[in-house]
Amino acid sequence: MTGHVLLSVEGVAVDLPTPRGNLRAVDRVDLKVGAGQTLGIVGESGCGKTMLSRAILQLLPKKAKLSGRVMFDGQDLLTLDGERLRKLRGRSLAVVFQDPMTSLNPVLTIGTQLIETLREHLELDGLLAKKRSVELLAAVGIPAPEQRLMQYPHQLSGGMRQRVAIAIALSCEPKLLIADEPTTALDVTIQAQILDLLAREQRRRHMAMILITHDLGVVAGRTDEVAVMYAGRVVERAPTPALFKNMRMPYTEAMLAAIPKIDAAPHTPLPAISGRPPDPTRPIQGCSFSPRCRYATGRCHQDKPLLIQAEKLDHQYACFHPIKAAAGVSA
Repeated sequence: MTGHVLLSVEGVAVDLPTPRGNLRAVDRVDLKVGAGQTLGIVGESGCGKTMLSRAILQLLPKKAKLSGRVMFDGQDLLTLDGERLRKLRGRSLAVVFQDPMTSLNPVLTIGTQLIETLREHLELDGLLAKKRSVELLAAVGIPAPEQRLMQYPHQLSGGMRQRVAIAIALSCEPKLLIADEPTTALDVTIQAQILDLLAREQRRRHMAMILITHDLGVVAGRTDEVAVMYAGRVVERAPTPALFKNMRMPYTEAMLAAIPKIDAAPHTPLPAISGRPPDPTRPIQGCSFSPRCRYATGRCHQDKPLLIQAEKLDHQYACFHPIKAAAGVSA
């Protein structure tokens, strides 16, 4: 990665106590995000994407045990007290959650929520905060923004609510925006609009962004780098063009094959990844993907592969039988 590293996640692990035993939600993850860059984090539900984002934001459940280091703009977030974290979140580090109905306060108007954010973090007076709120709503494509300020979240559509959540997240010009499945709760026709809005604002503001999704198609063309997660670990990481041109991890290949093809014949069955993700409270001995992998051999069931460099230094994968090797080409 070239340029200034804004966020550095170093050996981060998250453990959660459950009635069935310890649950390792995030397993020693290392990531870097440069200033102005967009990182896509992709994986199935339950692979640890959201828990990793909450570890970065320091919004983990009370009983969660966090280890490792999270460096943001020169500060170790794990050492900051609650007050300093509260000032950092929203001002320099912002988040857009997947369901705006849970992130917006249902009993406060849109204007109140925007204005309170601006007054708290930027110390604007009431008139300036209201003027800035109208500008923010207009910037994210909400018509009649002055009228919307007086409305409550339930009076807006799902797409409009998510645009409001984005406006609130962008209100203080953050250095890093984490978008956690920002289109999951929306209609298909609205999803592309929201993703394009985020990409446009990221470029315009030159802020860094982490885009979390279960869909490889979402990160194509919208991110600079992709990290693929499975069972709490990063199993492949590469610049976005390199990943799609020469993916090495069988799990990444299987996820790409599961994306619907626009030129497929009607009623064509979608390829599915067989089996199910492993129980995180019952970690298996070898590669976590080995029970579902068509390339797996005896070694895969016995040993856990480490994240290693491919031929290019910026492409890493955790697999004993990367796709090229399985096809007969030396890995």
